[in-house]
Amino acid sequence: MILTRREIPIAIVNAIYIPIFTLLAIGRANYEFLLYVGVILLDGGLILWKQRSVQFGPPILWGLTVWGFLHMAGGNVSLGEDVLYGLMLIPVYEPLHILRYDQVVHLFGFGVATLICHHLLCPYLKEGVGRTGCLFFLIVLMGSGFGALNEIVEFIAVLTFPETGVGGYKNTLVDLVFNLLGGVIAATWLTASGRLGGEAKVAP
Repeated sequence: MILTRREIPIAIVNAIYIPIFTLLAIGRANYEFLLYVGVILLDGGLILWKQRSVQFGPPILWGLTVWGFLHMAGGNVSLGEDVLYGLMLIPVYEPLHILRYDQVVHLFGFGVATLICHHLLCPYLKEGVGRTGCLFFLIVLMGSGFGALNEIVEFIAVLTFPETGVGGYKNTLVDLVFNLLGGVIAATWLTASGRLGGEAKVAP
């Protein structure tokens, strides 16, 4: 696949941070995050394979890149005895440990996932059909579905590496809530920018 001039900087950033965090995880025997590296590489391979046909624009590609970086940094950058994922950013609601770095990454990441769902769904929509409310609801559900799939991956990580710091039942539910909020924010942005139901064309 030949990269466009807009895609080359994105590819370079990924080619830099993924190996760095992979080596860092290996050096610290952080085998849980090697599983996530595999997921990122699989997703990246699928995007490279299908990019010419699906044509994700720079906002989505950069969003995926930033999401991947935030995720890898969250599990590999140490802060005392914890990692970045455990960092409390703003103590909004202490019983559920809100608002942590982890939850912001979920909010951002599954907002990006919702944009991807919208992009992939648009070619299958009929022209001239009033569908804003229904489409808003559908893409939020699709993005949340990817969020639920992510929690299954985390569950597999817990079963495979019992010492993982993923968290328990409350953590999973809070993650799902922030996944949903990210999807709602993304769908709201699409609606407000007039993109819901169609994708702005981007020159290569």
